[in-house]
Amino acid sequence: MRLLLDLGNTRLKWALHAPPLGWFAHGAVDWQQDMAPALESAWAGLPQPPTVIAASVVDTVREAQVANVIERLFACAPRWLRPPASACGVRNAYAEPQRLGVDRFLAMVAAHADGRAPCVLAGVGTALTLDALAADGRHLGGLIAPGPRLMQQSLLDATARVRPERPGEIVELADNTADAVASGCWQAAAALVERFATRSAVRLGAMPALILGGGDAAPLLPLLSLPAGLSQDGVLRGLAVWANAQ
Repeated sequence: MRLLLDLGNTRLKWALHAPPLGWFAHGAVDWQQDMAPALESAWAGLPQPPTVIAASVVDTVREAQVANVIERLFACAPRWLRPPASACGVRNAYAEPQRLGVDRFLAMVAAHADGRAPCVLAGVGTALTLDALAADGRHLGGLIAPGPRLMQQSLLDATARVRPERPGEIVELADNTADAVASGCWQAAAALVERFATRSAVRLGAMPALILGGGDAAPLLPLLSLPAGLSQDGVLRGLAVWANAQ
């Protein structure tokens, strides 16, 4: 049994993994909560895992905060997975492999293990990440842009007169500022995803499967004109595949 952790920018997702049965328990805690008591409450009554494996895109302060809770509750230190040059059939395209976000690498590991390559993976959260994965596990590279909500916030922070009084609706042609801001940012994200997928098809040799993950994947999905599917817990599933291979 292993406790798997995905420390993302918005929240920490966790799963108690009991191979070959799968998830014994799982959940998520938002970083805006008081993390220590929130984790202690979430993990109360769980069987003690002998191993804790973590993937993180957050700062070392938050990593240390989580590690302290784990050491206090389970008397072990988490094993932090950093992006390798290759693992589980996936080959990292970065010249400096450790600079690729570990969340992106593990999402590719999960997709490859599921037999979904060639594919394009879009992580839709605080950042919008895009990666192209060939059928043989070669990562061809990717892009990073602000996620749609971060685009909206950046626009508000950088302007004096764009101050919508309500959350906007996503429409094709807006007749007010609130809808114009929301629609412009979400449609920009959708357009980038579609452009990346169609351009990647040339190098992948076929139109790739388009897989969306992340907290804002579901609202982006209906804005796409290309066929696409949602992936649940790709980072945690990738962690499980990686752990099983060790």
